[in-house]
Amino acid sequence: MASGQEISAWRPTVPGVTEVFHAHFTEHAYPMHVHDSWTLLIVDDGAVRYDLDRHQRGTPGDTVSLLPPLVPHNGSPATAHGFRKRVLYLDMTQLDASYIGPAVDGPDLADPLLRTRIGRLHTALADPGDELEAESRLALISQRLRTHLRPRPAGSEPSPRPGVAQDLRDLLDERLLDGTTLQEAGGVLHAHPAHLVRAFSAAFGLAPHQYVTSRRVDLARRLLLDGRPPGEVATAAGFYDQSHLTRHFKRVCGVTPGRYARTARGG
Repeated sequence: MASGQEISAWRPTVPGVTEVFHAHFTEHAYPMHVHDSWTLLIVDDGAVRYDLDRHQRGTPGDTVSLLPPLVPHNGSPATAHGFRKRVLYLDMTQLDASYIGPAVDGPDLADPLLRTRIGRLHTALADPGDELEAESRLALISQRLRTHLRPRPAGSEPSPRPGVAQDLRDLLDERLLDGTTLQEAGGVLHAHPAHLVRAFSAAFGLAPHQYVTSRRVDLARRLLLDGRPPGEVATAAGFYDQSHLTRHFKRVCGVTPGRYARTARGG
């Protein structure tokens, strides 16, 4: 591995975990992006500074960070020697949408027991044959996360009307692979393209094109870990060609799709 860049990624055969990602970066800074799954992060060395929902956050000490799906965030080293991290991407069976708000309000959890359990889950996920142990550990971790977050009871506050920003996000999700122009979106939603960009950026903290690109990169990661070649993944994930995929993938993930795929190992 090149100095300052070490990664390992794989998709385990454990329900609830969509991807495991280990990385050591000294310089790479993640741009604003989103994931369609929960990001459960522990930092083993150094520290990460990140913004979530327009608030600056970090990973001091032995905290556990839980970043909710579809909420924009970035990330960069907070120390001169970078950071070494381990990440689990969890699907919505582990934490449903009711926990997103509380996670936005308090993504960094100071819980040594939770951190220890997450570390042991990473160990179990690295060894084929230990799937039952991994499932058991994941169940305890998810339960403890729910205890930390304690979402507000349904109906305790009136839900805001989704509005045109949410309508645009739904449309972008619906046409993620085929794509849509702002002009087309404006016709569907009866709004001027400039208004769509302003409303979306104000509501979600990133521009519509950044949202689409990060969602496509997320999809490409999973396809690469499934063993599909980068050239095939590019079109399957909605990119124009392999060079288009490579440019955006490296910007978001810090490595090329080919190198990312070569780090994959069986779960």
